[in-house]
Amino acid sequence: MGIIMILLLVASIVLIVIATSVFKLHPFIALIFAALFVGLGASALGQFDVMAVEATIRSGFGGILAYIGIVIVLGTIIGVFLEKSGAAIKMADTILKIVGPKRPGLAMSIIGWFVSIPVFCDSGYVILSALRKSVTKKAKVSATMMSVALATGLYASHTLVPPTPGPIAAAGNLGLEDSLGLVILVGIFVSIFTMIAGFIWAKFIGKKVKIQEDYDNEAFFANGLEVEEELIEQKYGKLPSTFMAFAPILIPILLIALGTIASFPGDLMGAGFIANLFKFFGKPVMALLVGFFFSLGLAPKLDEEVLMKWIGEGIKIAGPIILITGAGGAFGAIIKATPVAAYLGASMSNWSVGILVPFFIAAALKTAQGSSTTALVTTSALMAPLLGSLGLDSTMGSVLTVMSIGSGAMTVSHANDSYFWVIAEFTGMDVKTAYKSMTMATLIQGIVGIVVVFILSLFLL
Repeated sequence: MGIIMILLLVASIVLIVIATSVFKLHPFIALIFAALFVGLGASALGQFDVMAVEATIRSGFGGILAYIGIVIVLGTIIGVFLEKSGAAIKMADTILKIVGPKRPGLAMSIIGWFVSIPVFCDSGYVILSALRKSVTKKAKVSATMMSVALATGLYASHTLVPPTPGPIAAAGNLGLEDSLGLVILVGIFVSIFTMIAGFIWAKFIGKKVKIQEDYDNEAFFANGLEVEEELIEQKYGKLPSTFMAFAPILIPILLIALGTIASFPGDLMGAGFIANLFKFFGKPVMALLVGFFFSLGLAPKLDEEVLMKWIGEGIKIAGPIILITGAGGAFGAIIKATPVAAYLGASMSNWSVGILVPFFIAAALKTAQGSSTTALVTTSALMAPLLGSLGLDSTMGSVLTVMSIGSGAMTVSHANDSYFWVIAEFTGMDVKTAYKSMTMATLIQGIVGIVVVFILSLFLL
């Protein structure tokens, strides 16, 4: 019976992949049907009460969204404010000044890494595309290198660092609501290595491959023309101050980190008013609410355009993510309620490299259907009931599982991924060049990510 239950789970994953990648079915419906498939299949085998299937799906859907729904909405709203106010451009300009004009590729990687923490990597690339072209001309460097450096920088934090919705949803599925600060800290650490890996690949491929922009720039300088200062700020008017540009991201992260420290065993901050204050504002919902209020200061004026349309746009962006996350919670609840988790866990109990399991599942889902967020949500829902069997049921084990899933969700970006086409379109790459440069870069980033996670597991688990 155990083998049949495991085959039932495998079939449900195949169902998700085929439905989303071949038939282009929305992941929300695919996950709900997968949950129903597992529940009814287990019932047919006499392993689950058929009358409990619908209730389990409902409770799983609502349970995960009770915590993570508000967090996802607030995170996406903050991202919209950063984009529309020009704060993302201000952050980019600040980082360029710090890193220096002699290291434009590294600056692009760091800019992308930072901007993609609250802003989706697709949007981030569009926002920063004009800045990248301007810096490429001014520095007289490879456009291919600069394009891949920016793209991989954005990608590095997209799947690993909350409050990006994917990692937040994965953390919620794995019960890390009260340890999000730790997820952020470990995510930052791991993503720095993936960012550096992407930058190194960008420098390498920039010497091997040229895109049309490279030839255009060569002709531009061959004619003795000089780069005029591009007035990117015209689109946004007066840009926010450096503090206000960074505050909606940094202050929530700081509050969550302080809240995590205040909650550590041993009462490191004592047990009085100050400690309780940090614990209160360190909750992700409260921290992001504070970030939201700071983001209001980015708007030129608080009129209907801002209070209705900007916030409304953030809610529209968050909607599909919330639904996919809830459906993933329903899928995970069914797996947890049926004996399939116990059977699969027993078969894996002797594995000494359990931290690699979520990586391979997420990588297979990402490569097959294209969405990193779907891979993060689905794999984390699948892994939640298996953590104990894999020896990953501690807080750090769960955090590293999020990192393993995030590394898998990088691997790889190709023609079924919208981000792949955003980069190709805004950079002017043909498909062959995009595969050679960007798809290979995401493969390298994913491998570097899981290697770092595996090394961390040797010391922390």
